[in-house]
Amino acid sequence: MSLSPEIVSVLAIFQSAFTSPTWDKAQVLIIGTLLARGRRTVTAALRQMGRGQEENFSLYHHVLNRARWSALALSRLLLQALIEAFVRVNGSLTFVMDEPLERRWGPTIRNRGPFRDALWSSRKKSVSHRGLRWIVLAWVVNVPWTKRCLALPVMSVLAPSPKVSRQLKRRPKTIAQWARQMITKVRRWLPGIPIPRLGDGAESAVEVGRRCQKLGVKLIAPLVLEAQ
Repeated sequence: MSLSPEIVSVLAIFQSAFTSPTWDKAQVLIIGTLLARGRRTVTAALRQMGRGQEENFSLYHHVLNRARWSALALSRLLLQALIEAFVRVNGSLTFVMDEPLERRWGPTIRNRGPFRDALWSSRKKSVSHRGLRWIVLAWVVNVPWTKRCLALPVMSVLAPSPKVSRQLKRRPKTIAQWARQMITKVRRWLPGIPIPRLGDGAESAVEVGRRCQKLGVKLIAPLVLEAQ
């Protein structure tokens, strides 16, 4: 499938984060995933690109489980590209954070744990599911074709439960600790630029507020009435 020059120019922004062989396969997965319907798997992406019958299809799985590339480097390139696209047209920098739960299962998924599912829970009922908890930092932008604001993810980290972290011999981290590290990284990427940030109850922590104050980041988060 031949791509238009406009799409090629957009994808070329991320080429520096990959080796040449991995980049060739990554482009196939990116375009195929955008075109796929239903579950966006590697198999679905290859079928959309007309490569469903290839014998070496396992090489495309290697992009996700063996190839060496940095998701953090891609986050920085993505954020720079978004700034070029929106800030130059009088866009503002406002970041939000959420903790979506990806319900996954399987013997090879080691980071899975029980978490509260915000999609199914309410104030009166708390529903838990086993899955992968992600912490996603998104940039809120306004586009001319809708009155709604769009949240464009720019960084995500996998946050396992304390029990799973100890099983994997990793130091457990709270959501507030992850949030503090992520906003610190964004501040290093964007020095001297005013950054407002909207947080939920999980970020209403003293350590997050102090870090944002030190970095010059405006934090807006809910507090209980007796908060000090």
